[in-house]
Amino acid sequence: MSNLDRALAEISAIRGQMARASEFRGYGPATFAVTGLLAGLAAVGQAIWLKDPAAHVPAYLALWIATAAVSAAIIGFEMVTRSRRMHSDLAGEMIRAAVEQFLPAAAAGALITATLWRFAPQSLPLLPGLWQITFGLGVFASCRFLPRAMVLVGVWYLAIGLVCLAHSSGGQAFSPWVMGLAFGIGQGLVAIVLQRGVGGANEPA
Repeated sequence: MSNLDRALAEISAIRGQMARASEFRGYGPATFAVTGLLAGLAAVGQAIWLKDPAAHVPAYLALWIATAAVSAAIIGFEMVTRSRRMHSDLAGEMIRAAVEQFLPAAAAGALITATLWRFAPQSLPLLPGLWQITFGLGVFASCRFLPRAMVLVGVWYLAIGLVCLAHSSGGQAFSPWVMGLAFGIGQGLVAIVLQRGVGGANEPA
């Protein structure tokens, strides 16, 4: 390795360390409020058009997976554009660090869904609680470079997920409000924490 290559590698490592040691400001409070609203709208839509979700599990999964995908796309788009404003030259490293923190939990949620669907369909009522728990674990993993109060959001998702698991054997496991309230309130809490921690007052002009 030449001296130039070694120097470039060291600079890249330093930038990565700086990104991991800095508070991430690429998440906007308004965006998370919107995703909470989307969860509420999905719940209303399910209540109106999917009266018996237990008998139409594929439709239930399609609804909530689509809602999650749209929410992730909205958050991802703003994360990129906002990071370029807030973090300037470190934007790429900051985005990569943020994704690396949450990606294992997101992957675990997807793999759990696929595994239960393929090998244990009788356990599918566990999914809402498991989704909430894995999301909470992703929040906990991200807390170290977000406002400290974000840990309360992780606690919310973990607690509500455990409550859902405890009642997953009942007829309400697929109730629209199980997901709608859990993620509607949870994403609203994220928006509040971000607004108080890294909200509009800290944005560059």
